[in-house]
Amino acid sequence: MSPKKSGGALGKGLDALIKRDEPETTETRGKPGVKKSVKESKTPNVKAKKDHDPTIQAVLIEVHKNPRISLWSARSAAVLRFLKKTKPEFSISKEASVLIEAAVADKYPDIWRLFQDQDF
Repeated sequence: MSPKKSGGALGKGLDALIKRDEPETTETRGKPGVKKSVKESKTPNVKAKKDHDPTIQAVLIEVHKNPRISLWSARSAAVLRFLKKTKPEFSISKEASVLIEAAVADKYPDIWRLFQDQDF
């Protein structure tokens, strides 16, 4: 018995709500009514470096699959939501990215440099 993907939506977030077309195969290519789709790459575009250790490679692959992080800070959330409601075109995600990148680069400069040349 071959393993099947679960059809349930639990744990899939927004992906569960978005229906995606199946990639075109040799059997469906050129047939009427079959939509073409672009197949997503399953491996990151990691710059080949001889000095990449397995931990860095694993991190890059994981980040390619899911670049999001979660954090809990009620006060920060309140400030950012206030700005969202009072400042036109304000983006919580963009602001949070700028702030956390600056803080992480400042606190962990040696590790930050390990990933500096990567295209994310």
